Amino acid sequence: MANTSDISRGLIIKLDGSLYKIVEFGENKTARAAAKVWAKLKGVDNNRTIEQTWNSGDTIYPIRVERKNFQFLYKDDSGYNFMDNETFEQIVAQESLVDAPQFLKDGQEVSVLVNTETDTPMSIELPDKIVLKVTYSEPGMKGDTATRTLKPATVETGATVMVPLFVNEGELIRVNTKTGDYVERVKE
Repeated sequence: MANTSDISRGLIIKLDGSLYKIVEFGENKTARAAAKVWAKLKGVDNNRTIEQTWNSGDTIYPIRVERKNFQFLYKDDSGYNFMDNETFEQIVAQESLVDAPQFLKDGQEVSVLVNTETDTPMSIELPDKIVLKVTYSEPGMKGDTATRTLKPATVETGATVMVPLFVNEGELIRVNTKTGDYVERVKE
């Protein structure tokens, strides 16, 4: 058993039958009352965000999780199929578990959070930045660089990314998977 002094950012706890990840936490101390510990929680198995307050020293129920490297294989009617890089075991995950499904490409390395109690995947995260090839983009105009003007470009996964005017079809670009923004051009 753990108590509120064990709370840390990123810890996954069980609360009211659901799993939550601690995003932010702190302590409120007053002169007359006992200290209180508060936390901002984001649902792992649901998309809720809540705030919770405990008395200092209350019991919490942390969940043991492991981060494993998997490889994206393909998507079909049953969901997204991934393979464990060490055991070659395959899992199927629903789209709601995948961090940024629009940027998944065949063979992509991903990080899977696995609940060790039930041995089920809890979330699937892509790397922060990935390299993608531009498959379609309108031709850019030379000389229009005074302002940061952007145009839509379709990448190899089918997603649309806003890129600067100088990016052309067939070029490789680095994309931030958390925000979906263009980062830079990549030399081949």
